[in-house]
Amino acid sequence: MSQSEIILIRHGQANTGAKDEESYDKLSATGHQQSAWLGDYLRAQDTAFDRVICGDLRRHQETAAGLALSQSIAIDPRVNELRYFDLAREYQAQTRKPLPSSAEEFAQHVPQLFTAWHAGRLDGAHESYWSFADRFGQVMSELTELGGRSLVITSGGVIGMAIAQHLSLGPEGFAQVMLPIHNSSIHRFSIAQGATQMASYNGTPHLDAADRRHARTVI
Repeated sequence: MSQSEIILIRHGQANTGAKDEESYDKLSATGHQQSAWLGDYLRAQDTAFDRVICGDLRRHQETAAGLALSQSIAIDPRVNELRYFDLAREYQAQTRKPLPSSAEEFAQHVPQLFTAWHAGRLDGAHESYWSFADRFGQVMSELTELGGRSLVITSGGVIGMAIAQHLSLGPEGFAQVMLPIHNSSIHRFSIAQGATQMASYNGTPHLDAADRRHARTVI
């Protein structure tokens, strides 16, 4: 049986100063540049894909446009991100803990938020923890069944959940693998003889040059 591959790409940097889902959902100037550089890298590697899938969020589609791939792109809302701001506001209403205002506070906040979400304590959440896990799990299963090489343009939470499910991690582990994920990073799963292996995590080869390292962002 031949080996197949699922490649997950996080979108380019979005609107980092946003306070809600809608205003966050667009690429910054840096995000557009990250996407263009990643597209250049993929073309230089002569990477061909059997299928390309993208969420229907604006930041996903702007990233896909920046990649400028020759393949047609299928839109699938199952690869959309969790609604962080909605979850955080529900958590705030219950705990009186404010939304984080710095990267350090965000890193402390997310594991607590995901633990509450996993436990079913966020009654007003847009979707449950398990619904979020299941919807992208379905995509991974379908792509595994199809075989070949699949590219998915998505978000850090989706990528983090895919890794968490593969490694059987709980909500805190999910948070810890999600938080370091760079914008426009590459994550590879290889499948052979029915077994899935995580082949790479958080790769940014298109940002390795000294004059591009400033563009390595996580938020």
